[in-house]
Amino acid sequence: MFSRYKVCITVVKKTFNQELADAYTEGEPWKPEGCCHAFEIGHEWITDGHMPAGFSDAAWTDIQKYVMVLARGGNMDGCKRGVFVTCCTDGFRPVFYKLERIES
Repeated sequence: MFSRYKVCITVVKKTFNQELADAYTEGEPWKPEGCCHAFEIGHEWITDGHMPAGFSDAAWTDIQKYVMVLARGGNMDGCKRGVFVTCCTDGFRPVFYKLERIES
């Protein structure tokens, strides 16, 4: 996998949609814990394009394409150069990540 730059992944927000969990799940009550909620706000990883050790497989699947754009020198329309904010696709408890290209 060709990467020109490293990318810093930082947890910037954790949310929990209780109303959606109540409306669309059955059985045990859903709680914010689990999956990416094991990460704390401010938790950081540095990647060269490979999934960082200790990172969530599910979250990596969701954000990898954006990491690779930044790692290869690209930018996202409407965002600051070298930066993008994205989240995992867990609709009940999404976690938001800031991706930032390291250019030094």
